[in-house]
Amino acid sequence: MWIMLILIFAVMWLFMIRPQRKQQKEMEQFRNSLKKGDKVITAGGIYGTIAEVKDGERYVLLRIDNDVKIKVDKTSLQKDPNAAPAPEAKEKKADEPKKAEEPKEEHKPSKDAKEPKAEKY
Repeated sequence: MWIMLILIFAVMWLFMIRPQRKQQKEMEQFRNSLKKGDKVITAGGIYGTIAEVKDGERYVLLRIDNDVKIKVDKTSLQKDPNAAPAPEAKEKKADEPKKAEEPKEEHKPSKDAKEPKAEKY
C-alpha cells in the first residue's frame, strides 16, 4: 500500500511538477535577458517593443506606438510568438543556397476565345 502511494506521488512529480518548474525557469531566464528592441506581449494582451531596461529594476518601459511608452512589470511579459526570428537565425538562413525559381507561365487566351463585350447601362 505504501509503495503504491509513493509510486503515485513519484509519477505525479514526474509528469506535473517537474515540467512546470522547467517552464518557470525558462520564463525567469527570458525576463532576465530582456533587452532593448525585444518584442513582447503583456499579460493584458498589449503588443509592444522594449524601449528601456534597467538592471535591478522590476519594470521595463514598453513602446506601444511611436510616442507611447508605458511602464510594465517584468512578470507580466511573455515572448511575442509573431516576432521576427533572432538575427543569428537570419544569418544562418542567408548562408543556405537558394532554390532556383521556375519561370511562371503566362495565361494566354486561345485564338478561338472571344473577349466579352462591355455592357452599356
